[in-house]
Amino acid sequence: MSTTAPPVKKPVRESHARGIRGLGWGFLIKLALMALVNAFGLMTVISAWSAQSWVVLGVVVLLVVIADWVYFTRRALPLKYLMPGLIFLLVFQVFIFGYTAYIAFTNYGTGHVGTQEQAVEAALIQGERRIDDSPDYPLAVVERGDELGFAIVDDDGDVQVGSATQPLAPAPDAEIGSSGAPTEVPGWTVVPRATVLTDATLGEQIKQLRVPVSDDPNDGSIRTREGSTGAVYEPTLVWDAAAQTITDTQTGTVYTATDLGAFVAEDGTALPTGWAVNVGFANFLKLFTDSSLAGTLLSVTAWTFAFAILSVVLSFAAGLGLAIVYNDPRVKGRRILRALFILPYAFPAFMAALLFRGMFNAEFGVINDLLFFGAHVNWLGDPWLTRAAVILVNVWLSYPYWFLVCTGALQSLPGETLEAAEIDGANKWQRFRSISLPLLLVSTAPLLISSFAVAFNNFTVIYTFNNGGPAIQGAPYALGSTDILVSAIYDVSGVSGGAADYGLASALSIIAFIVVGVISALSFRQTRKLEEYQ
Repeated sequence: MSTTAPPVKKPVRESHARGIRGLGWGFLIKLALMALVNAFGLMTVISAWSAQSWVVLGVVVLLVVIADWVYFTRRALPLKYLMPGLIFLLVFQVFIFGYTAYIAFTNYGTGHVGTQEQAVEAALIQGERRIDDSPDYPLAVVERGDELGFAIVDDDGDVQVGSATQPLAPAPDAEIGSSGAPTEVPGWTVVPRATVLTDATLGEQIKQLRVPVSDDPNDGSIRTREGSTGAVYEPTLVWDAAAQTITDTQTGTVYTATDLGAFVAEDGTALPTGWAVNVGFANFLKLFTDSSLAGTLLSVTAWTFAFAILSVVLSFAAGLGLAIVYNDPRVKGRRILRALFILPYAFPAFMAALLFRGMFNAEFGVINDLLFFGAHVNWLGDPWLTRAAVILVNVWLSYPYWFLVCTGALQSLPGETLEAAEIDGANKWQRFRSISLPLLLVSTAPLLISSFAVAFNNFTVIYTFNNGGPAIQGAPYALGSTDILVSAIYDVSGVSGGAADYGLASALSIIAFIVVGVISALSFRQTRKLEEYQ
């Protein structure tokens, strides 16, 4: 009786990248990549420590520790592949949304961009004047890297040096030249006098430079006009840190720090510079309670829905109609005609909007010349005409997409079902309404929902076609008749110019996000009912 020995299993060799023993090339590559990750993390931690951004510091440390654990442990194999995507999701999605939500609960914007200490410093600088009995100190402009400073010779003949961020401090080993100004300052490079006189950009920076006399901002700062002598300028405003007040020494007005991040006097006047603070739901309440803003935003919101719905419906209808026509085998040259119809899809949206803007111009546009026999139709000045024009532009840009989608969907419809309906006596319209369209919507409904979201936030066409104009009379933040919510957020943020209110813009962004999210969720739920047609 013979017996067969069981087959010997070959040992499974561990991956070079997973192993931690030996010096395989896979492990060395992983080690080098993780070294770069840790170096970048360490650099970010140092920067966050310098900027006192403790949240960023903690998040970076946590991510680096998790990354090291994931890629150097024998476990968590799925995480080795998921980790990069999760980090990108955290950084580019979760963090951005979270930071936007944080800004929405602050007064961050023009006049409220820094801390209270920075606001105090800015207020004192704005009210500076030269002390009447201040002598002219011999001065030299010095630099250290990208930092500019002043070196002066004080009344005792000693050299003191400082910059905008460092008050004057003694420089005992400095040398003084025959002109009486410092010529050598340890740790600094003296800028030649000829450079100060010939470099216009440097000269402007020197005129704007203020070097504090001491750590107390009330002691004033050294300033110069020509770069060779300096004098002490003191603020007309005096800061009392204990009382949290700024007093105007010329008028006697006292400005008191408020919980809203501003210095306000008893008569209601406020200093132009404040600081960023948490204001709770004030920005959200302002969107609904401020009469001048709420009415304008209601009009903008209504137009946003109209623009998004009409753009999607009209472009879908145009694309579907053309797809039906050119899906008929009796049409000759279908391939060439299809290629011509999808050309707008390949055209840059911003260029198309700019071209249409010129074509709709009332003075020299070809629309009026060719279609209206030279009549003066003010397409870009009348609100309703501008809205019609911008919808037309967006439909022109969007219908090729639906032409392609519907062409593919029509070609995938079951021919047996259509033939059976035709045998039962259904005409073309009945077959389209009861069979073709429901089956098309099963596959295109998710795309329609996503297209609605795209049109709802189509900043490019609105901005480049007419910059949201024409302007709404009396509207705050320079809002226009064709502004949609996303372009209104752009205007409120002040990026395009004017006063910036990032807190209010962030609150409006969150509301727009919630609106689109709710509509998309409800629409996707409704599309499930279409599946019964399959």
